[in-house]
Formats: sequence, C-alpha cells, structure tokens
Amino acid sequence: MNDQQRRRPAKQHRRPKKDPVRFLAFEALRAVDERDAYANLVLPPLLKKARAKGDFDGRDAALATELVYGTLRRQGTYDAIVAACIDRPLREVDPPVLDVIEMGVHQLLGTRIPTHAAVSASVELARVVLGEGRAKFVNAVLRKVSAHDLDGWLERVAPAYDEDAEEHLSVVHSHPRWVVSALWDALGGGRAGIEDLLEADNERPEVTLVARPGRSTTDELLAALGEERGLAGRWSPYAVRMAEGGEPGALTAVQEGRAGVQDEGSQLVAAALAQAPVEGRDSRWLDGCAGPGGKAALLGALAAARGATLLAAEKQPHRARLVERALAGNPGPYQVITADGTRPPWQPGSFDRVLMDVPCSGLGALRRRPEARWRRRPQDLESFAPLQRGLLREALKAVRVGGVVGYATCSPHLAETRVVVEDVLKGRGGAGAEAEWVDARPLLPGVPALGDGPDIQLWPHLHGTDAMYLALLRRTA
Repeated sequence: MNDQQRRRPAKQHRRPKKDPVRFLAFEALRAVDERDAYANLVLPPLLKKARAKGDFDGRDAALATELVYGTLRRQGTYDAIVAACIDRPLREVDPPVLDVIEMGVHQLLGTRIPTHAAVSASVELARVVLGEGRAKFVNAVLRKVSAHDLDGWLERVAPAYDEDAEEHLSVVHSHPRWVVSALWDALGGGRAGIEDLLEADNERPEVTLVARPGRSTTDELLAALGEERGLAGRWSPYAVRMAEGGEPGALTAVQEGRAGVQDEGSQLVAAALAQAPVEGRDSRWLDGCAGPGGKAALLGALAAARGATLLAAEKQPHRARLVERALAGNPGPYQVITADGTRPPWQPGSFDRVLMDVPCSGLGALRRRPEARWRRRPQDLESFAPLQRGLLREALKAVRVGGVVGYATCSPHLAETRVVVEDVLKGRGGAGAEAEWVDARPLLPGVPALGDGPDIQLWPHLHGTDAMYLALLRRTA
C-alpha cells in the first residue's frame, strides 16, 4: 500500500433519511404483527400524533393508510411473489424485514408510485429501521419484483383456475385457502360470485354514519357534510355515507353522540329486529352481547320512540364502558350492565325482543380488519361453537312466549350461522325454549338478493355492507 492510499480517508456512509410516512406505516405493521393489534385501532392514534407534531398533512395520512391497509389486504399475494424472488423459505425471513419488503411490493404493484421511487423509498426505510446489510437484501428483492407488473406475477405464482380453483383464488385475491372455501360454501354459485366477493373484501369500505332516531336525522348529517361529501344510505333509513377522506369526528352530531359510525349491515340487523312482529306487549328489549355499542345505541333509540326500555348487557367491563358511552344521552330509559349472556342475571321470559350478536370469527368484516384473515384458523370456529349455541339458547329462554329473538353474527360461515340456529332449534347440545323461524326478508324493504330465507345473509359485493347474518326466531312455548 503506497502513501497516497494510506492517506485516503475512509468512505463516508450517507446517513439514512427518515421518511415519516413510511416509518409510521412500518410502525403500524409491526404493531399488528407483534402485538396482534388491529390496524383500525393502531393507526388513528399514530396519525393523530403525527399531525400534532406537524409531520403530516391530509395527503400524507392518506398514503400511510393505503400502505398499511393495502399491504395487509394483499399479504397473501405478496407472500407468494416474494417467495418466488428469494432463495430461502419465506418463514426464514425476519418479520420486520418482510414488512419492509411487502410494503415496497405494494408500492410497486398496488399503487401508482413510480418504480424508482417505490424501490428507493423502501431501501431508505430499510436503512433506517433494519440497517445497511438488510437494506441491500430489500433492494435485491424489490429489483426482482419490479421486473413484472401484478398480472405478470400472478401468471407466474398462482396455479391455473382449472387445476386448483381454491388455491388460484387464494393467491390471486389474497385470502387463506380455508377462508376461500368457507366463503364459497356460504355463497354458493359459480366462479363469478366468489371472485366478486373476494375482490370486495380487498376494497376500502365506505365510512357510514347512523343518525340515531329522536336525536339526529339523515337530513342533518347530509346538510353538515354537503352535497360533495355526503350520500344517503343505500338501504337503511338511518344511514349516510361519507365521501372518501371525510372525518366523522369533525361532525357535531357525532361529537355529541347523536350520530355515530356504523356499517349499514349492522344498522339493518337492529332495524329488522325492531320491526319484527311480536304478540302482545312490547315494552322490554334486551341486547345480550352489546359491546361495543353500535347496535345497542340504535336499538335504544328505536325502543325509546315506542316507550320501551332497553337492557344492554356486555360480559367484558371495558366493552361495557363503550356501550355506556354509546348510549349516553339516549332519550328513553335504558340500563347497561356487565353480565355473561350464558349465565344471565335476568329471569326467564323477561323480554319482548332480544338481540344476540354473538362473538364470531369476524369473516364478514375482512374489508375493515384485513389482518383477521391471516390471524384466524379453522379451529377457531370450534372454540366459538359452544358459546354461540349457549348464547342463543339463553336468548330464547330470556324472551317471553310470542316475543322475538334476533341471532346475528358478522360472519357468513355456515358453521356460525344457519348451522347454529338449526342445532339449537332441534335441541342439539342442550335443551332450549321452543321457537319458530320468522321470515326476516320483508323487514328489509328494498334490499335485493336476500336469498330464499327465512334468514338473511348480507354481502359486501351485493349490498355494500359487511357480511352480516340475521336469523329471527319467535318463541312458541
């Protein structure tokens, strides 16, 4: 080595620049993975903090939201693509590295961000959160991914539909294979319907507001939003849809609890139960699984309009507090209690109407909680099954003869819907009160594609709602 070489200074490495948008999105993805958090609970406080610091404007928040939700929704597809670009099993890639890579893949294949910007921004993020060595690996993988567009990659990594229809749909539409199979069974029909459903699961849902009767009106909400930002609901008389990018919390009616955010399918379930014919008195209503309180708030308002009282019961104390908050200011009498619906403190035959919106897999709300599809397992349904049947049996005992029970789930899985109801009606697994089906379809006037009845299954691709299920049962003895 000569003197000139000895005197040459060491190469200075440029300090990586932190991109606040992508760094925040990465934080949210890590919280979902490490803490089993839900993006819809993790992201808002992160965005609020970033706005308070002055780091974000509206466009930044929109991009961060797209990066988080888009990466989670398309994770199955991106897993298959990344696996084709590396020389090791995907499970051997450290989760933080995979998060950076797949967020980069989403920018490349799922947004209009230019290729060079998507790659360079992802590599820069990797330098900040992973270090220089791993950043090189991220760069190499994303360079390979950028060689093809999404359609080109799907031709390479997804089996042909004719060879393996369920696996094809699983890879192309980013749902676990068992979920594809379960949804297809529940939906019935051929290829077009299931593809429409899976595509709808991967679309960003609208924000829907509910005007709680006696406290607010849809006209008030529409006037507050203006013509460009507000649309009437499709099916619920209490619904108003918000244009993309709107902030519900900015509305006075929402701040005061006179209106709230509630999917239109959830509104329809409460409205149908409230309209179901009962024999005799109609003065005592029960919401037996009331948390977090959306349906309870609407039921409470509808009950008040008729001079009826609502008892809202919720097993988890923190969720019971949410119910109290949702019902605060209700114009009629109500009570919120912390109670287990399978071991109820009320006497049999106490109520005229009972709603039992049971805990379930949540497969009907994959648009809103995309990470749930990767978190749930088929065996989870086995753990829900005894609880769902037990809650329905107790609901039928809680209602008086001639009264009506609504059994609801935010899942279309047959094992959580019609199979549960049929088992309870036939006395399988335990004795219950005798009951008969009530045709729920006439109670949702104007809503199309409700099937053969008597129960109702709503669908994202057909109704623009979560996949809510409702069975109405009248106690006969």
